[in-house]
Amino acid sequence: MTSVTRRTLLQQTLSLAALQLFGSRAFAAAGDIRIEAANPGTAGAVWKPLLERNSQLLGGLHPQWAGGDPGQVQLQLLSGAIDVGFFGPLGAAESQLRGNDILIFAPGLLNHGSWIVKGNSSYRTPHDLIGKSVAAQPQTSETFRQARVAASLQGIDLMKDLRVIFGPPTANLALFERGDVEAVITIEPIASRLIANGAREIAKVRDMWGRGSKLFLGGLAAKRQWIQNNQSTAALLAKAFATVNRQIKAKPQLASELHASMGIPDSDTKAIQLLAKRLPEIYATEWDNSVFADIDRQIDEAVKTKILTQRSSRPVYEKSTSGAVHA
Repeated sequence: MTSVTRRTLLQQTLSLAALQLFGSRAFAAAGDIRIEAANPGTAGAVWKPLLERNSQLLGGLHPQWAGGDPGQVQLQLLSGAIDVGFFGPLGAAESQLRGNDILIFAPGLLNHGSWIVKGNSSYRTPHDLIGKSVAAQPQTSETFRQARVAASLQGIDLMKDLRVIFGPPTANLALFERGDVEAVITIEPIASRLIANGAREIAKVRDMWGRGSKLFLGGLAAKRQWIQNNQSTAALLAKAFATVNRQIKAKPQLASELHASMGIPDSDTKAIQLLAKRLPEIYATEWDNSVFADIDRQIDEAVKTKILTQRSSRPVYEKSTSGAVHA
């Protein structure tokens, strides 16, 4: 065999090996999707274990879960470091106004903010707290923005009528337990833990928005271009998340079984029992015109209260995935 022939054969062999190597990597990566993992200690933390139990719902997708605080993860989505994150209507609207075309394409959670006071407190309604100190999540968080909009419908301006101390849920919990604030506007599962240990809920944010309402907190979101380029993937994710949310509604005990993923220790038995009663109702399963109308109303009210400077020019929701959700 001549040296030329040997060289040609070697090149062909190396080319074939490279093709097999990179081809297999490309195939493996074809189903990869970089997606936000809800932080431990939040209601959305149940999604990852539920989807791992029901991996068939994801078809050939291989989630690459990315953690971090909500603001950090949203920046990762805007920069393209992840494909799919969690956005609320007001956050998505603000992003659009800043030139980032973000669309929510699947249901996630309904608002689960609660106004909590000590069990022996004399306060009975949020109006009783006017002029008092209240701890709440950061001013730019969706939960606080929605609490502010809902309170405005009840004649309360959170930025003027109360002394609000902003911080992450765990820091707010410490302030409340030390007695440094009269109340806390907090989220699940912290609200359930507080109630289980003797605190009292005087209002739910979504009830202040409208008794019996389904105040949409947020859901899966991505850049418009990504959704347009990955319509089948977006539809598959929308259906998968709606399906596991339905599982929690159909079997409320799942919320208690997954208490560890939400940061609740086995020893907190009262809180664990309460999860099955309080949490199933907050997992969103609808993605239809009623949800879109709620989102539009939120944005309108946010403009009125000057949380948003103006309406975004286009809707912040993607309707095309609604059929997959209800399939």
